[in-house]
Amino acid sequence: MTLLPDPFAAPAISPEAAPAASAGGGAMTAAIGEVERQFGTLIVSARASIRNRAAAIHPELQPTGYKVLTLLAQQGARQQVELAAELQTDKAMMSRTVKQLGEFGLVECTADPHDGRAKLISITEDARAKYETTIAESRRLLYDRLGTWDQAEVERFAELLARLNETSSAGNTPA
Repeated sequence: MTLLPDPFAAPAISPEAAPAASAGGGAMTAAIGEVERQFGTLIVSARASIRNRAAAIHPELQPTGYKVLTLLAQQGARQQVELAAELQTDKAMMSRTVKQLGEFGLVECTADPHDGRAKLISITEDARAKYETTIAESRRLLYDRLGTWDQAEVERFAELLARLNETSSAGNTPA
C-alpha cells in the first residue's frame, strides 16, 4: 500500500540543516507561503472536480465511491479490505461504499479464487465506460489549460512536480 504524503507536512529538519533552511529568510518564508496558498486553491479545485466526475457517473455517487472506481479501473479487482487500506478509510465505511456502488450497478462482487471467504470487487463495464469518459474530459481540460504554455514550461512544471513528489516520498513527512 502506498500512502500519499501530506504536501503541507513540515519535514523534520536536523540541527545541521536548520541554517540552510532559513538562509532565504523572510523571502523564502513568503515564497513557501504562496506555494501553500496555491496548493490550497488547487486542492479545492481538485475536490470539486472529483465531485463533478462522480456526478457524471451517477447523480448520487459520492467522492469516496469515485475514488473506489478509480482504483478498480486502474488496478483491477480488489478485496474490500485492500480498498479500505489504500483509501485510508475504515472497513465499515468501505462496506457502505461498496454496497452503494453495487446498488448503483457500478461494481460487481465475486468470490475471490485465492480466498474463499473473501469477495473481489470489480468495476462494471458500464461504470468503466463512464469513468473513462470522465478521465478523457479531465485530460482535455488539463490540455486546454496547459496547451497555452510553452512546451518547456510544461516540461519544467512536470519536473518540479516530480521533484516535490520524490522529496515527499523520500521520508520527509512525519510518521
